[in-house]
Amino acid sequence: MPKGLYAARDILKVEKKKRWYDPYYKRRVLRLKEKADPLEGAPQAKGIVLEKRMIEAKQPYSGMRKCVRVQLIKNGKQVTAFCPLDGAINHVQEHDEVIIEGIGGPKGRKYGDLSGVRWKVVKVNGISLKELVKGRKKRQVR
Repeated sequence: MPKGLYAARDILKVEKKKRWYDPYYKRRVLRLKEKADPLEGAPQAKGIVLEKRMIEAKQPYSGMRKCVRVQLIKNGKQVTAFCPLDGAINHVQEHDEVIIEGIGGPKGRKYGDLSGVRWKVVKVNGISLKELVKGRKKRQVR
């Protein structure tokens, strides 16, 4: 480590070099999270439903979780999104326009017994999925 009266510049240079050994600094500066994220750092994204799919819950739970395969409009990437609430999958059809957001797992990862599912459906054709399931609003036919 440099010492002396006029060593400030050398000390700063050494400290800048040391920063790269910190994994959090390195990931932030190289923007690795945004590069790996299909939504590219955005909180929500619009996509088209390709197919309905059922995913089996992980141990020790049992049951089939209703999900949809979505192709994002912004970059064409395909993701699997969960349809929350009872009967929500009945309000989602193929070729519908949906808005998805993070499912709320730790560090933006999967939630609960859903393996590999990081997103959930929020809106279908511009109408809230919650409103459709509760029967407050009717589904628009496009």
